[in-house]
Amino acid sequence: MLTEYLPVLLFLLVSIIFSIGVLSLSFIVSPKKPSNEKLSPYECGFEPFDDARTKFDIRFYLVALLFIIFDLEVAFLFPWAISLKNIGLFGYTSMMIFLIILTIGFIYEWKKGALEWE
Repeated sequence: MLTEYLPVLLFLLVSIIFSIGVLSLSFIVSPKKPSNEKLSPYECGFEPFDDARTKFDIRFYLVALLFIIFDLEVAFLFPWAISLKNIGLFGYTSMMIFLIILTIGFIYEWKKGALEWE
């Protein structure tokens, strides 16, 4: 019985060894010549002025959660749209109920001001 798992274990072992080898090789071979340009701040355009452990406003997390919720909605819509012919009326009504619930949640959060940025 254990012989059936031997290819899986072998594949797992080879992939771990290969991953560690590639990461080690890239760390050893890569050039390490920091310059002023590489050490300069990026994206935001100014020097970091405070500790990285500062507290963020709760709105950052609310917006992130809203993005995840509505991103998952789109992820459910793609397979539903592809298999719409096969699932029939039951699949259509269940997806409409799902979309209505999400729309009600979106309207609730909009009315509560979770999307407002002051």
